[in-house]
Amino acid sequence: MRIRVLGAGAGGGFPQWNCNCGQCQGLRSGSLKGRARTQSSIAVSGDGDHWVLFNASPDIRAQFENFPALHPRDGIRDSRVKAIILIDSQIDHATGLLMLRESSQPLDIYCSDMVRQDLSTGFPVFSILAHYCGVRHHAIPLDGSPFSIPGIDTLRFYSHALKSKAPPYSPHRHDPHEGDNIGVVVECLTSGKKLYYAPGLGCIEPSVEQAMQSADCLLVDGTFWQEDEMARVGISQKRAAEMGHLPQSGEGGMLSVLARYPAARKILIHINNTNPILDEASPERQRLDALGVEVAFDGMDLTF
Repeated sequence: MRIRVLGAGAGGGFPQWNCNCGQCQGLRSGSLKGRARTQSSIAVSGDGDHWVLFNASPDIRAQFENFPALHPRDGIRDSRVKAIILIDSQIDHATGLLMLRESSQPLDIYCSDMVRQDLSTGFPVFSILAHYCGVRHHAIPLDGSPFSIPGIDTLRFYSHALKSKAPPYSPHRHDPHEGDNIGVVVECLTSGKKLYYAPGLGCIEPSVEQAMQSADCLLVDGTFWQEDEMARVGISQKRAAEMGHLPQSGEGGMLSVLARYPAARKILIHINNTNPILDEASPERQRLDALGVEVAFDGMDLTF
């Protein structure tokens, strides 16, 4: 199984276009030791030729161009992406679908019924695409039972609902439903290895613990370092938990969770521009290094 990190940043990327926080300013000026990141998405393949795209960020065109394995090869119009799995219906995970409207075939999109509902009402991407390439929606199970994708013969997928919120535009923003956000286990049938992907993880429920325990690689929510990070920077009073994210530090934080799985490779993704781990010289980044926790970056390649 090959995994390509197309984008490792949270919504807005790094640096964010209108942000003058110390992190964004430092990256622009060159005073911060780090690298730019586009908005989060990964691609997964069992054979290196046929790919499943997880989320479709607004930066999707540049992400595809920067990864030759996704370049068209057969005929005048072609795509190496055989299916798209949407983790949620957030703007930074769904807007890129509009960039794929020139597809010569309907887009095969696997997502929960709640995500399909959001993308047909509050943010009607599916309705818009009906006037272009069209969409074939495939409902996915939310109880951890397996499903497969035609043409992706050596990979099996398992998804489960996460405790979270729908996006601010959603008609049920303040009425959470099962399937607003999911985690996915990808199993390689040839190697037996498993990836757990959950870029939006706010609560460690038993289903999450079970998925983490089974995985060889944990590619999980790295949005915030602290619960009140946005307030400390002076951007917003919203706390990490309000936005559906478990911060890395503090009692019960992501670092303490990851410590329970010493055998797994541990990687943080969906990293907000305010998170000090983006500064490779920061004490927070040094703490991650000491714990063996990696920070995803655009272009990161993983093989299991």
